[in-house]
Amino acid sequence: MSKELKKDTLGLAQSLVMGVAGSAPSYSISATMATLVAAVGVLAPASLFYSGLLIVGVVLSYMYLNQHNPNSGASYAWVSEIFHVRLGFFAGWTLLVASALFMVAATIPAATATLLLLAPELVASQTAVTLCAAGWLALVTLVVVRGVGLTAKIQMLMTTCELAILFIISVLVLNKLGGQFLHQLNWHDLSLFAFTPESFARGAVISLFFFWGWDVSLNLNEETRSSNSSPGFGAVGAVLVILVFFTVFAAIILLALGDKEIADAGTNVIFVVADKVLPRPWGYIAVLAAMLSTVGTIETSMLQFTRTMFAKSRDGVFHARWSRTHDRWGTPHYATFLIGILGAAFLVGSLASEGLASVMSKSINIIGVQAAYYYGLAALACAWHFRKQALRSVPGFLMMMAWPVVSCLALWWAACVTALSFDLVTAAIAVGSVLLGFVPLVIHARQK
Repeated sequence: MSKELKKDTLGLAQSLVMGVAGSAPSYSISATMATLVAAVGVLAPASLFYSGLLIVGVVLSYMYLNQHNPNSGASYAWVSEIFHVRLGFFAGWTLLVASALFMVAATIPAATATLLLLAPELVASQTAVTLCAAGWLALVTLVVVRGVGLTAKIQMLMTTCELAILFIISVLVLNKLGGQFLHQLNWHDLSLFAFTPESFARGAVISLFFFWGWDVSLNLNEETRSSNSSPGFGAVGAVLVILVFFTVFAAIILLALGDKEIADAGTNVIFVVADKVLPRPWGYIAVLAAMLSTVGTIETSMLQFTRTMFAKSRDGVFHARWSRTHDRWGTPHYATFLIGILGAAFLVGSLASEGLASVMSKSINIIGVQAAYYYGLAALACAWHFRKQALRSVPGFLMMMAWPVVSCLALWWAACVTALSFDLVTAAIAVGSVLLGFVPLVIHARQK
């Protein structure tokens, strides 16, 4: 077994598609829109737009840091090099924890969409949904372990289909509902001044979950042609695409559905919208979009987990087994099976929760807070590393320093405000899972 990833497997187009698939438009809308609307109401589109601008600052940071050092560990590697190895360790550890927890948040919507198509009477059963989710997890694990080339080809097809479906549904809503919109949106609802500090913070953390995942393009940099440029440009393009889709479709949902309809829809909100403007059974194309998107984001989250594990193991931080790659597929297969097993364990644990809605809400907020932490660290690392170069021009100062720093501070502030509102169990999972990183950190220190 080797310790090399398969080189030159992806190009710029695949990097962009993988970034879009990582954020998974249909999945994110289905899984998170009800939570976002419950938190900020008609300000949901504005929340996504302004949060997207903050994410752009982080994306620019990743782009410049990748030009400096293409490394599959991404934030872990860059923060370790620029600040300190322990800070870098926790940047990478937080991504690993968030990715593992995400296996629950991702597979549940895939399972509910599947059961809605095949056995609608079982959608309300938490046990049936959990078992179906475990089946999807096993299937995706087998696809990911076979190589990023196969994964990218599948993603190209699935992402194109889901974006086309979202576009068609949006056009139909505007055409068919006309002046009968259930929420009357106005320009004030898109204003930054429409928010209170608390509502902006809540919306930003939930919106962060929408966008989370685009950085998979950077975790695949060692497997991409022109590794110092294509992954960064692909990530920037991906975020701009999903920023438009998220903002527009959030408005479409508010126009088409009332508050109670959105809350009752849960993770099937796209289907409920489609069912209003398409005759049966054509509304089920929305379920297909959500299913394709969810499978895509499970794949990309697994890729992020395994490439970060690979990089940390290659550096001697974790056991060497996690940096071993399959002779034929060129993937860190042990790390891939690990994330599959962890996801299955968390799915079983989720059965102890009071219901699917609670599982999804807790997962969304926890991952949002954790993503804010390691995104912010990478943004600060960029600003610090390029501080001298940034001062040579106004565009350089804006994109290398000012925008990343503002993004970092805003995300950290929003994460702190939101975390303070967590109940004891949610706070324990969000903070405790990160603090668990001290265990492998101490073990590593003793082995040196």
